[in-house]
Amino acid sequence: MKTSDAPQQKRSFFEDVYQVVKLIPKGKVTSYGAIAQYLGSKGSARMVGWAMNQAHAMHNVPAHRVVNRQGLLTGKQHFGESDRMQRLLEAEGVEVQDSQIQNFAQRFWDPSVELA
Repeated sequence: MKTSDAPQQKRSFFEDVYQVVKLIPKGKVTSYGAIAQYLGSKGSARMVGWAMNQAHAMHNVPAHRVVNRQGLLTGKQHFGESDRMQRLLEAEGVEVQDSQIQNFAQRFWDPSVELA
């Protein structure tokens, strides 16, 4: 069978999430819900969170750039050290205070806009 005749593999939802997260520029953040909406699964923000929980061991997926809709670092407990997510963001120039992104609107990267 030729390669072109082989059935196409469909990526999983988690893989789709990871592809979007890899596109978030340094110094920007997005939300679980924004990724879910971009992927056509508006009510699946929690599933995006589950994908991010699995991504922390993947060095090529910048999971630290995904926060909740208010800019809170709700996934920080999955980074091992309690302040690692914050340190990663601050290394990219993102100001974080009390586990919340400062100037969140200016730092927010919306995949539905940026990838349209």
